[in-house]
Order: sequence, then C-alpha cells, then structure tokens
Amino acid sequence: MSTTRAVDGHNDLPWQLLKKFNNQLSLPAANLSELQGTHTNIPKLMTGLVGAQFWAAYVPCETQDKDAVKRTLEQIDVIHRMCLKYPETFACISDSEGIEEAFRTDHVASLIGVEGGHSIDSSMGVLRTFYRLGVRYMTLTHSCNTPWADNWLVDTADEKPEHHGLSDFGKRVVKEMNRLGIMVDLAHVSVETMKDALNVSEAPVIFSHSSAYGICPHQRNVPDDVLQKVKETRGLVMVNFYSDYVSCSHQSNLSQVADHMDYIKHVAGAEAVGLGGDYDGVGRVPVGLEDVSKYPDLVAELLRRNWTETEVRGALAKNLVRVFHEVEQVRDRMLSEEVPPDDVPIAFEALQGSCRTRYGYPDDSRDPDNSGDPDSGDRPTYLPALLALFFLAGCLL
Repeated sequence: MSTTRAVDGHNDLPWQLLKKFNNQLSLPAANLSELQGTHTNIPKLMTGLVGAQFWAAYVPCETQDKDAVKRTLEQIDVIHRMCLKYPETFACISDSEGIEEAFRTDHVASLIGVEGGHSIDSSMGVLRTFYRLGVRYMTLTHSCNTPWADNWLVDTADEKPEHHGLSDFGKRVVKEMNRLGIMVDLAHVSVETMKDALNVSEAPVIFSHSSAYGICPHQRNVPDDVLQKVKETRGLVMVNFYSDYVSCSHQSNLSQVADHMDYIKHVAGAEAVGLGGDYDGVGRVPVGLEDVSKYPDLVAELLRRNWTETEVRGALAKNLVRVFHEVEQVRDRMLSEEVPPDDVPIAFEALQGSCRTRYGYPDDSRDPDNSGDPDSGDRPTYLPALLALFFLAGCLL
C-alpha cells in the first residue's frame, strides 16, 4: 500500500459537513485534522493509506423537484473548498492520471461523484455543467425514481416501477455521460435499470458502493447475472461496508466483507473488484472496519486468502484507474467522431412538481401567441371581463 494506495469509490463526509456545520469549514469544530464523531478525518485517512477518494455530492430525494441542483452545487463547492483549505492533504483532480500523480506526491486524490440522478433535475445542461465542475461519476438514482430511471426500491414491495429500467431519455443520459467522460454508477438502481444501462453504455460502468447479492440477498446488491454482464463489459463493483448489505443484518465483520470480494472475484473476475466503503453515509459498519483507517487490515485478510499481489493492487486502485481510463478513451473517441451534445430536452409532461416554468416548450405560457415577445403573456386582457359584466348586467335587468 506504500506504492498502491487505496482508492475508495464512495465516502459521504461532505454530507456530514452539511449536517454538522452547514458546510462552514471555517468553524473550529469542522477542522478535518481533528474532526470527531465521523468515520473520516485526515489522520484516519493517513493511517488507512487512502490515496484517492470519490467524495459524494449527495442531497436527499426530498430535494427532487425543489432545490436539488442548488443543494448539489453546494456539496460540490464544499469538496473543492476541502482541497483549498488542506492543500497539503487533498488534491482535487479530474482524470485518471491525477490519481497516480497523487500517489507519487503523497496526496489524497479527491474526486467528485454525484449520488442520485435527481440532482440534475432531468437536464442535460446541468449534467454538462457538473462535468465542468469536476464531477466524474453520477449514480443514476438514489432511493427514489427520477422522471427517467427506476431505483432499487422498485425491486421490493415499497415502490412501483415507473419506467421498467431507463426511459428513452434515461438512455440518452447514459450516452451523454459517455460523451462527456462521466462514469455511469449503478449503485442504488433497480435490476432492470442496471441491465438497460449495461446494454446502452459504450464505456465500462461502476457500482460505486454495492456488494454481492449471492452473499447477502439485499436489493442494493448486485445479482449474479448482472455480475456476469459486468465481467463482459469490463466494469467494476466497489464493495460496500454497510452491515445491512454485508450480512443482511445489523452486525457484520471484516471477514464477511472479504467474502463479498471473494464472491465477486469468482463470478466476475478479479478485475471487477474494488472498494466502496460508504463511510459516513451509514450507521452500521463491520467489526474490524470501523473507519477509513482500517483498509490495511482488509488487505491483510485478502493476502491471507491467497489473493495475489496483482489481484490486491487491482482491488485497491488499479481496477478503478483502468475503468476510469477506458471511460476517458470512449469520451475521446466520441470527441474525434464529433458526436454533438444532446440538446433535446425531456418532455415537459414527464416532469413533476409545481414550481416549474415552461420556457422553451411549445406552449410556453409566457409567450402564448408565439410572438417572440415573452412579456406578451403578461399583458392584461380586459375583453372577457367586460363581456362577463355585460352578461351580469343583463341578468339583473
């Protein structure tokens, strides 16, 4: 691990910074060198030999159709400010080469993953803007359906499918992510959505924090037929440490996490295994993996199970770097082919929520006569009122 540091696919420290401090990194209690009550702080990252971290820009499903974009921008901002405030520790990077450079300079490469497609508010323009701000993966759903994708809860009795996977717009979102170079993350999505995305994506996909259904049959985990497809498409499953997904109970241990890694290795190949601890996003973690300082103990367990050095280095970092690089290669190919940005908006009728304007759509209420004058729809029209008055006067007479 001194030369191949751990790359973790998902850490919710930014969410903790919002909940505890409203993202005020200037507060003394928010000092990441001394932060208490979290799975993650700078000393723990150093002890755990973490060399790269995808920080989750997460906002809850209740923001959907409200302030999801604003809230997500604030979470992206706090990640950038972490790098600015602690430049000796964090290096915000946005490409696969940056991870290996951070290893050489002894920094924690800091990358951004948006957790939940509701964060783009069904807008390709917002997706492209997130890319420019450094976002390099997006989880297609969190624990709610979007207007274009079904989440994992539809595979339970708690929620009904709306799209049976991805809608046509959802498939276009995946294609646009390929064009941009944003990794498609299938943690939190339904099995039908997994399969649709795997069929549509031209680049390998990731599961940033999911485990093996064959070990723990929880709907947040990845079933065997999907693992086979991950193998065929050179994707990656970054194993989650949440006890409920590890053991299907409230208690788990480090050995059981290694069981998931063994299982994915057996079904999908060693090249499909990664780490996605979900630290600071879950309340129950395995005994032996209490925080981010414990990654070396997991590596020791894999070596005890006769994983080769090559396989361990792959699970630590090289598998993710390879997937990231292949995503960039697809992006570069699409750029050379001059594939244009997708600028066709989602149908207005597919959107929900009352706080929406219709600008740009054919029946824009601000321009009812399509005159080109957006203020024409605001001018008072007196004729109906006058007719109503005449009618009322006639009745009275």
